[in-house]
Amino acid sequence: MQHQTIAIIGAGVMGCATALDAARYGYNVILKDISTAAIEQAPNLIKKEYRSACMFNKAYGEESLHSILERISFQLDYKGIEHADIVIENISEHVESKTSEYQVLAGICKPGALFALNTSCISITKLASYLPDPSRAIGIHLMNPVPLKEMVEVIKGYHTSEQTKDDIVAFLKTLRKKAIIIEDFPGFVSNRLSHLFMNEAALIVQDGIATPEQVDSIIKLGFNHKMGPLETADLIGLDTVVDSLEVLYDSYQDSKYRCSPLLKKMVDAGHLGRKSGKGFYAY
Repeated sequence: MQHQTIAIIGAGVMGCATALDAARYGYNVILKDISTAAIEQAPNLIKKEYRSACMFNKAYGEESLHSILERISFQLDYKGIEHADIVIENISEHVESKTSEYQVLAGICKPGALFALNTSCISITKLASYLPDPSRAIGIHLMNPVPLKEMVEVIKGYHTSEQTKDDIVAFLKTLRKKAIIIEDFPGFVSNRLSHLFMNEAALIVQDGIATPEQVDSIIKLGFNHKMGPLETADLIGLDTVVDSLEVLYDSYQDSKYRCSPLLKKMVDAGHLGRKSGKGFYAY
């Protein structure tokens, strides 16, 4: 399987980390984005992600960064994507952005290509309806940082076939990841829980009850979490957190998903977390 070609659409933090991991385990990777800046920045993001992974897992460095980068094609066009066996869609959490990209891919990708949709909250059934063969679409919710996370939340859409499920589980196994397969509802398991957690933590800071450091320390020291909810929000990106909360609110029409005004204010100010250099913490 490692001789297959994997196309990754979207060269943000998650797209670059996924490209690194796939190439690390022997796949040829096409990393595609519409942004010249994103493609130019992608090799450096991958280098940083590689160094970080090696710090926490020395075995990760058994494959050289040079060899990994040689397997990744950084591009603005669709060259070679017609040969991809698996397409991992990893663009921003907006239905319109995703579905317009699917319309292009539908005319390029070979019949039988597997579409792995790395969305945080949007229904897989909804997204798959924009693809020519919904039975070959499945959700894979990769966790950040991708090289260090052993679990992937895999979401079956209404039309996802058993063969597609088996194929994606086999693919993830080659990346040394365990698939936990669940049914399709917006937010799935992880984000229905985690985004409530992060949103409530932001509301606590907004209400002046505690500082970000205090909130995160209580959760880490009191509940043995490796990261606090606000550190996690900064890592994910506050803009992504806000987008996901809006998807959850629109999907369920439940006030518990109403986004904290503080989160929206920080995004408006350009304080997006680690990727902008400032969020609840300075980086």
